[in-house]
Amino acid sequence: MNRCTMWLLGAGLLCLAGAVFAVETQGFAEAIPAGANPNPVRLMRPPVAPLSAMAQLGREIFYDASLSSSGSLSCASCHSPDHAYGPPNDGPVMLGGANLAQQGARAVPSLTYLERQPNFSIGSDKGDDDNIVDLAQMAAIGQQAVRATKTAGGSGASANIVPQGGLFWDGRADTLQDQALFPLLDPNEMDGGSAEIVADKLRRAPYVQRFVELFGAGVLRNQRLLIAEEMFAVARYQVEEVSFHPYTSKYDYWLEGKARLSESELRGLQVFNDPDKANCAGCHTSAPTRDGLPPLFTDHQYEALGAPRNAALAGNRDPDHFDLGVCGPHRTDIPEQTQYCGMFLTPTLRNAATRHAFFHNGVFSTLEQVLDFYNFRDTNPEKVFPRAADGTVLKYNDLPQKHHANVDVSDPPFDRHPGDKPAMTEQDEADIIAFLKTLTDGYKPEN
Repeated sequence: MNRCTMWLLGAGLLCLAGAVFAVETQGFAEAIPAGANPNPVRLMRPPVAPLSAMAQLGREIFYDASLSSSGSLSCASCHSPDHAYGPPNDGPVMLGGANLAQQGARAVPSLTYLERQPNFSIGSDKGDDDNIVDLAQMAAIGQQAVRATKTAGGSGASANIVPQGGLFWDGRADTLQDQALFPLLDPNEMDGGSAEIVADKLRRAPYVQRFVELFGAGVLRNQRLLIAEEMFAVARYQVEEVSFHPYTSKYDYWLEGKARLSESELRGLQVFNDPDKANCAGCHTSAPTRDGLPPLFTDHQYEALGAPRNAALAGNRDPDHFDLGVCGPHRTDIPEQTQYCGMFLTPTLRNAATRHAFFHNGVFSTLEQVLDFYNFRDTNPEKVFPRAADGTVLKYNDLPQKHHANVDVSDPPFDRHPGDKPAMTEQDEADIIAFLKTLTDGYKPEN
């Protein structure tokens, strides 16, 4: 069984589990006033063990600001452990470069809960066929498939032939070590300059002896190997350090019967899972897997949602500049697959309540704005998009007109039309936000 087969099988099981779970949550708020989970489960969390020598080296590198051109920006500066390894400030993007004055291109994603992220792929399962299928071929196969509607508890997610997996908003890196190299060299982030400059700094770093102990003295003479081992060490730190995947939210403990949800939180969970209301669980899966792995609140797939353009981003001063996600400009290998232009990775909702920048361009700063976008994008677009000088609502104004057909208009609540009743009431939105706050790690269970 190849990797693609295993992942799709896993996705299918996840959806099936979601179906069972979604049914079980119907009527929670009325049936369980005490807020307890009537069907507690045992969650299988990653094992906890002391950090290996490799991971300890990775920790040193993760917090080393000297690797940046400014001398004051480390991995932890943008991926703060005090903010669920997300951005520590309220801005839409982080500032970097030599003078910490350059805007990053996109909102900083969290580094938590990436241990189960599949590699980037497109297309159908090849079964036991070991022939290599490149992305262009997979995309061609995908174009022949009818897109299934994704509903909470439904099976559409496993049937969709869309991009899935990978890291960054556009999936351009498959491994944590590949991902770590991009911000290190990005001139708008750590601005490391070049592999030569980074390698020279590593040779003079206070932890250089750890490289020698782990890889032998020869590693210092091999620039390519030195950088590769540096990135691998950072990845090992992210895998082994429990705070990158603690699964200690109130919701986790509620699933295990160790916490009680308030009336509002329970209603929020119900609306979250309701395919006729918010339908959040259609993409942000809320059910544990069949084998007891905690829910990740993402199906790892890509969506074009048509979020408003963020005028606060310097790149958007150019009216001809568009961030097309999977189609570029930061991902460069499949720009001709225009059916995916405007698609970005569905992020986990774990610790979402700790963030102040939402969507790839950080256009929203509160959960209330995010819920309004989902609720009113199609029924009352004037509530979430700007108007042109002639009063026309500029719907999907961060995507060229020729790609508007890529925007999701089939998955609830995006299946509505102007004048329709919005999917959620004001109380529904408030309850969902109450539920989302139960996904913040660090909760202390009752027993």
